[in-house]
Amino acid sequence: MIQKYEYKVIPAPAKGRKGPGVKGAEGRFAHGLETVINELALEGWEYLRADILPSEERQGLTSSQTVYRSMLVFRRPLELEGVDSPPPLPWDEYEEETLETEGEAEQIQSSQEDSIDATDTGDDEPDLPQDPDKPRE
Repeated sequence: MIQKYEYKVIPAPAKGRKGPGVKGAEGRFAHGLETVINELALEGWEYLRADILPSEERQGLTSSQTVYRSMLVFRRPLELEGVDSPPPLPWDEYEEETLETEGEAEQIQSSQEDSIDATDTGDDEPDLPQDPDKPRE
């Protein structure tokens, strides 16, 4: 069975944290980052990577600008006993509604073929809209 994961993405800390024996801005920043990673590790999250991603944000009433954000990506294994797939996510429900069964797909395809056969005049020219003032040929 393939291991399945859930993911968590959070903004990277913008400020450092003071701590015992921590000196300088770099040290405080590293300590802040370390603290966030360790807090999530206690909840079972494994640190994967840091990414810098673009984000479109409004600027004033009519314009927008691209801002780049530093994000931290974590994952942890899904522990689902006796279940082969994770619980459905909100966007999965929509996707399930639009999917057709094989039988429904065959019915749709055959009804489309029937409607094409009924409108087929035998010529290879496409049916174009007729000019209402011009007599039909």
